[in-house]
Amino acid sequence: MPTAIEEILPSAEPFTADRLVDGGRPVVLRGLCRHWPLVALAKQSDTAFAQALLGYDNGTPVDVLVMPPEEGGIVGYNAQLDSFNYKRFRVTLTQVLQRLASYSRLEDTPGVAMQSALIADSLPGLLDEHALPLLDAAVRPRLWMGNRVTTPAHFDSSHNLAVVVCGRRRFTLFPPEQVRNLYVGPLDFAPTAAAISLPRLQDHADPRYPRLREAIEHAQVAELEPGDAIYIPPVWWHHVESLEQLNALVNYWWRPEAYPGHVAEPGLDALAHCILAFKSLPDAERAAWKALLDHYVFGDESPAAHIPEARRGILGPLTPEVVAKLRQLAGRHG
Repeated sequence: MPTAIEEILPSAEPFTADRLVDGGRPVVLRGLCRHWPLVALAKQSDTAFAQALLGYDNGTPVDVLVMPPEEGGIVGYNAQLDSFNYKRFRVTLTQVLQRLASYSRLEDTPGVAMQSALIADSLPGLLDEHALPLLDAAVRPRLWMGNRVTTPAHFDSSHNLAVVVCGRRRFTLFPPEQVRNLYVGPLDFAPTAAAISLPRLQDHADPRYPRLREAIEHAQVAELEPGDAIYIPPVWWHHVESLEQLNALVNYWWRPEAYPGHVAEPGLDALAHCILAFKSLPDAERAAWKALLDHYVFGDESPAAHIPEARRGILGPLTPEVVAKLRQLAGRHG
């Protein structure tokens, strides 16, 4: 059975973003943003929250997905897996709120999911009263909003801190090693920005997904209310359910400065290169390359400890010069 995600009360102890990163595990931060004005309004009513949000809208178009009622609000594919189960629109945030209000009166409600709207672009004044000192001010938050929709398990390559500002959300997280048990769809044809798990969590008895039950046994779960936040480490799979007629979440993606040389999607770029380089090799040769990667990349011991520091080259610290050399080599052999 799933276990509860570890919880911390940030107000009760000193807390930093580095502590989250160093911990390397999911953490719920209860009440982290309970002081935000929008959170107070959301606890008052959906109407109070929506009216306040309307006051910030500058008319910049945002992305919104609309799913027919029979999809049950779950973002995904059609039955043939050759297209997606939604229509995408570019509208203003005000129009999204109007659509949500009209749908709330229907018995069979279409699913609505506004996706990844940069707050600085579409709601610039909101940041003045809704800061998050925990993270560097350069990290640009995004707003996600909709009704009762579900995003199947997927992962981010960056660190993710998500704050519920309206409604309730249930997060079900899976450790990275559960990837083989989640039956992930195509890496390069996904209904969201990242590949998603194909089965629904209640499909654990479906003979097509015999290992899904094992993934669920290793899952961690938490339900968040307005003002609560959750930290999700990179490459942890997260299945997110919005549980009310109106739900809104602000999230922050970032990579610590301690990771020099990284680009926007370093892991996914490397994964694509590895598939190209190793996937079709004979078993013995793939095993040989796996040993090499374990030694030089994933091993706990330094592969260059026996080499004088001045001669460690690309095996030394990732200085700007070493990063430039690695990029040169990657380009030459790509």
